[in-house]
Amino acid sequence: MEKSEIFKEVTFEKVINASALSVYNKMIGSETYKIWTKAFNPTSDFKGSWEKGSKILFVGISEDGQEGGMVSQIAENIPGKFVSIKHIGILQGGEEITSGPMVEGWGDALENYYFEDLEDGTSKLSVKMDVNHEYLDYFNETWPKALEILKEIAEN
Repeated sequence: MEKSEIFKEVTFEKVINASALSVYNKMIGSETYKIWTKAFNPTSDFKGSWEKGSKILFVGISEDGQEGGMVSQIAENIPGKFVSIKHIGILQGGEEITSGPMVEGWGDALENYYFEDLEDGTSKLSVKMDVNHEYLDYFNETWPKALEILKEIAEN
């Protein structure tokens, strides 16, 4: 199955009254990450490193008490400029699943963050990501909430 049949690329943007580097640091900070990603799951967290080439797990506890999430790799990380995350599988019940029907066609699913300093002293964060069609409504509703929380964190 082609990637284009499974995913739609979507973009979410937010202007924030803080420098691009400050927004970047709040986005990936171990404590602040947990706050802004609560919009997706109240127990959101990450395990691993944001360094280029590193494996990173984006995790949360499901309603049935199981740890789940995404198995990913940091494809690029330029502080205050750009972060690219390649999703390579899922975490289900503590088990990493990176092949088979549950992750088929994910080979190039990316989540990219662009940080741009604007002339007025604010910055713009743009999130471009490949979204599975079945989760499109969820992300269209949730991403704006998450970015508003990140904005509040970065501005205070």
